[in-house]
Amino acid sequence: MGEDGGMPTPTTSPGSPVTAAANPWAGLWALCLGFFMILVDTTIVTVATPTIMRELDTDIATAVWVTSGYLLAFAVPLLITGRLGDRFGPKRVYMAGLITFACASVACGLSGSIAMLIAARVVQGLGASLMSPQTMAIITRTFPPERRGAAMGMWGAVAGAATLAGPLLGGVIVGTLGWEWIFFVNIPLGILAFVLAWRLVPDLPRTARRIDALSVALSACAVFLIVFGIQEGSKYNWGTITGFVSIPLLIATGVVTFALFLLRQAIGTHDPLLPLSIFRDRNFSLAAFGISTMGFASVSMFLPVMLYAQEARGFTAARAALLLVPVAVLAGVLAPMVGRAVDRIDARVIAVPSFLLLAASTAWLGLIMRPDTDFWLLVIPLTLIGIANAGIWSPLSTTATRALAHTVAGAGAGVYNTTRQTGAVLGSAGIAALMATRSTALGVPVAADGDTVVDAGSSEAFSIAMGQSLFLPAAILLAGAVAAFFFIPRHRRAPSRNT
Repeated sequence: MGEDGGMPTPTTSPGSPVTAAANPWAGLWALCLGFFMILVDTTIVTVATPTIMRELDTDIATAVWVTSGYLLAFAVPLLITGRLGDRFGPKRVYMAGLITFACASVACGLSGSIAMLIAARVVQGLGASLMSPQTMAIITRTFPPERRGAAMGMWGAVAGAATLAGPLLGGVIVGTLGWEWIFFVNIPLGILAFVLAWRLVPDLPRTARRIDALSVALSACAVFLIVFGIQEGSKYNWGTITGFVSIPLLIATGVVTFALFLLRQAIGTHDPLLPLSIFRDRNFSLAAFGISTMGFASVSMFLPVMLYAQEARGFTAARAALLLVPVAVLAGVLAPMVGRAVDRIDARVIAVPSFLLLAASTAWLGLIMRPDTDFWLLVIPLTLIGIANAGIWSPLSTTATRALAHTVAGAGAGVYNTTRQTGAVLGSAGIAALMATRSTALGVPVAADGDTVVDAGSSEAFSIAMGQSLFLPAAILLAGAVAAFFFIPRHRRAPSRNT
């Protein structure tokens, strides 16, 4: 038996996959179900927020924490949970996270107060954080590099489609069954995902001997302070929270703490939580930066669109969500095809044009968002956004993991997912601040509670403000294109040394 008490431990060399399953694709399909579920829950609550506010008798500032609490709990532990998969086995950690997530979903649906709902969402986020890095680590360890593109294509299809499908599913479920069911639906899905993972995902040998407690504490504190500071910055106008505590102080303290964490990884432990050797791989570092720009764009580009559709156009939540159908469908259908292509050709050939197309389509959408724009004209750039999305997720994830040694697969997945989630938090904070700034500059009225007031007289100005807000994710995506341009092609790479 292997040291984790599971299947016999195969003998592998650094960087080689562990072929513990006769059919790794079956395990991948099982993982994708759980992965889809946790990513949908990052955006599905957005559409339900007005209903939750009304039925739980709360205000917008408190209700925002239903989403913010989940994102924070998801992002903060990712460096740790990625390494936990190396230490205890990715399958075990994934299934523990799945159980945590499903149980928290029950608590969310049964919540009778906003405080209970926020607390349950935090636990949900912790479960998602346990699961997310393991999906990528298992793909890295069970698929050989020459077949990993197709596998990462499927992973990317799920990631892209789930992030975009959240508002659509949320609108349908809230409009028919009620807000509680956006959480209750996770129960049968969670049970099915657990059974499939238990039967189809291989037990893989552990590769980390221990987890350094000081590194865990430094990592958690640093990421929490930085992410919380960014997430709450606009709420406090980037100034004082209370007493001498301010947003800049929190972020600065987080940066210093993270520097101490990196110092600890470099010289303070023989079995680091974050092996810095993975950053010797230029492709990994560039892909991690690239996925942060996608995290930023995925969260920030659709909030202005949804507000424009509902406030300026008067669409219902469900009808507004229909605008995202071509994006979600095309991203889901095309991403596996792109994954197979990445196994044969240079990832830059796909990733760079896709980044540029996504940036241009997002800017185009921003330019035409007006109260009287024909529906079909909006669909054209949204269709191009779906096509471009499909060409980014797989090339980035395949490039990031192609040369990772199996001994640091969990750590690498943790870093990759941390940068994606941090980008999402930055996108959420950045787009909120820009929407408010542009609305104020264009004279959109603001009510006493701080909400914008959109009527027939201000719908034009509000539409322009929301459209101009899309120029921010478009600009950030150009930075992703630059990163992808500097990928080293496979045939020019040196052998991996990130053991």
